[in-house]
Amino acid sequence: MVIQENLKKGTAEMVLLALLKEQEMYGYQLSQTLREKSNGKYVLQEGSMYPILYRMLDKGLIGERREIVGKRRTRVYYTITELGLTRLDEIVHEYLDVTAGIKGVMKL
Repeated sequence: MVIQENLKKGTAEMVLLALLKEQEMYGYQLSQTLREKSNGKYVLQEGSMYPILYRMLDKGLIGERREIVGKRRTRVYYTITELGLTRLDEIVHEYLDVTAGIKGVMKL
């Protein structure tokens, strides 16, 4: 499980940006969509996800839009920015390079 958790830490920003590239989403929706698209193999708890979202907001990789839901609840929708799209391309390129290197070492 340690390896799996470390892999998640290293790829969480990438997968969240990839999901936001498809459409704007709120936090719970992001975690559920990630779980569904990965067939339950990549689960990111909301408590772990929000610090990542806040860091990406601070870096300008994503933006947010608040919407009132019900009488008093506010839902925050996250959107990817142009800077986020650029960063996603960089991360994906790095990820594919490292993955290719690992495959070569493992002779897969």
